[in-house]
Amino acid sequence: MTRGNAVVIGAAGQIGRPAVAALAADGWQVTAASRGGGRDEAWPREVRAVALDRADDAAFDAVIGDGCDVLVDLVAFDETHAAQLARSAGCVGSAVVISTAAVYEDSEGRSFDTQEEPGGFPRYPVPIPETQRTVAPGGSTYGARKVRLEQELLAGAGRLPVTVLRAGAVHGPHCRTPRELYFVKRALDGRRRRVLAHGGESRFQPVHTSDVAELIRLSALHPGAGVLNASGPDTPTVAEIGAAIDRVMGVETETVLVDGAPPAENVGDTPWSVPHPVVSDMTRARNVLGYRPVTGYAASLPATVEDLTARLARHADWRDAFPVMARAYGDGLFDYAAEDAWLAEHG
Repeated sequence: MTRGNAVVIGAAGQIGRPAVAALAADGWQVTAASRGGGRDEAWPREVRAVALDRADDAAFDAVIGDGCDVLVDLVAFDETHAAQLARSAGCVGSAVVISTAAVYEDSEGRSFDTQEEPGGFPRYPVPIPETQRTVAPGGSTYGARKVRLEQELLAGAGRLPVTVLRAGAVHGPHCRTPRELYFVKRALDGRRRRVLAHGGESRFQPVHTSDVAELIRLSALHPGAGVLNASGPDTPTVAEIGAAIDRVMGVETETVLVDGAPPAENVGDTPWSVPHPVVSDMTRARNVLGYRPVTGYAASLPATVEDLTARLARHADWRDAFPVMARAYGDGLFDYAAEDAWLAEHG
């Protein structure tokens, strides 16, 4: 059964690859647009891959062509992209747009934008509903720009039905900032002790790319669902994540738990480490879309570990393999000297 035409913008990215595959498998005729115009080996032959420079309005319009039934936008970021989408309202049936859980702020106005300030990390309700307040729209931060995008899209929902998916900590193959890298590289480097701050209890809810793809597939079938959280079924602690990766890699690591904040610079801090839990409420996605997870966190790890290991093996320096990750976290991510010095004194 052919459901209609779907255009996916950002098709070569970590979410785009499984999203294109999921839509094609569900009967959509898919045009996969990305900067390089490449194909994923998992896509069926019928998928049409095209190159797209998102900054070129004429190229954007050309990809939409005479119209499509659903437009999936995985790279929309600000009001410029919202305007592009709004302009296509007459020839697009509905849109599915990826946003982020970083738009939320707590009752005291704390958000991911304030996390570097003393006491600035948010204390969200657990779990966070879609009705939770968000940061003010603006152009200065990632979260603020996403809020502006959301608001402009939702304001035009009468002309273009929109579903906005607020993704959690996305993980899976092809991720540019894979948090699992912290544990995978340490295991490959022979590190058999690790320090975890906050008692190893940090919870930053992950969502596998295949689950985001499933939410996209369902959103295409239920146009105009509004704002929905997009997180996975599990909420493992950082200690549980480290242990799960150890099992996949067949290693044993002693974990030294430290209460409270990291005890020294570059010690006990990981990409998963947060002082207060970040967990999204998925009730609305279940009720509105009939969403059921495709995979669990532990079940998805072998493929993620295989992908990270292979990418590391192709480069002498991890920063060359994961340049976006290196820019985001810096050299302190694997500061073994600092950790060894602290362990020698306290461990």
